[in-house]
Amino acid sequence: MPRTIEKAMRVLDLFSLECPEWGVSEVARALKLPKSTVSELMSDLAKQRLLSRAAAKGRYRLGWRLFELSQTLLDTTRFRIEARRVMEELVRCWQETVHLAVLDGVQAVYVEKLQPTPAVKIGISRAGARLPAYCSGVGKVLLAHSEWKYVTEQLEDQGMPSLTPNTVTTLDALADELKRVREQGYAYDHQETLVGLCCVAAPIYDSRGTVIAAISLSVPDYRFHPAKSKYTSAILDAARRISENAGHALEEYPGY
Repeated sequence: MPRTIEKAMRVLDLFSLECPEWGVSEVARALKLPKSTVSELMSDLAKQRLLSRAAAKGRYRLGWRLFELSQTLLDTTRFRIEARRVMEELVRCWQETVHLAVLDGVQAVYVEKLQPTPAVKIGISRAGARLPAYCSGVGKVLLAHSEWKYVTEQLEDQGMPSLTPNTVTTLDALADELKRVREQGYAYDHQETLVGLCCVAAPIYDSRGTVIAAISLSVPDYRFHPAKSKYTSAILDAARRISENAGHALEEYPGY
């Protein structure tokens, strides 16, 4: 059974914005598995509504049960509920995009994104999107409070490709950066993920003082630097308020 689950996850991981639909033969080639095994596996996933059959015969897309499960996860994540109120205030006050993220391995996963109207499109930024943690503001905050041995093992295995000319691409440089983040209590992304975009991020703590998430303001470079200290103060205040509210909520509702 564990091997079957592992294979099922490998199949689901193939689906993306760039490749939202897959055929049995394509999956078999991509995963180097027998076509008969993949056919049976994808059929079983479809029966469980984790995949859905596409219009073209033998092709599949992600199923709506994944959406249902993701909504349940989000709606029962208490700190996200508490964070959204503060994020809405930040957007109204600063008219900039605000992200809330958690760490999954060595990737930052956006669990919430709020932006002003009209919105400025920011790369692949969206709720559910993943970015390498080593080059994003929220990611560096989360890595700074993670076990360094685990971080190095993961990054040595996955690599640290450059997204822009400013991206940190060595473990030594990242270690220095994360030390600064821990000491100052916030992190910057100076066009390290996307040229023309800067971010400032701060940690969100639970009632035990453990970092559970990070929040950031994403600002075009030409607006960020003239008001850098103000953006930094704003995100630190927002993170403090969310931490306090989330901490009280977790104490009141320990099941969250």
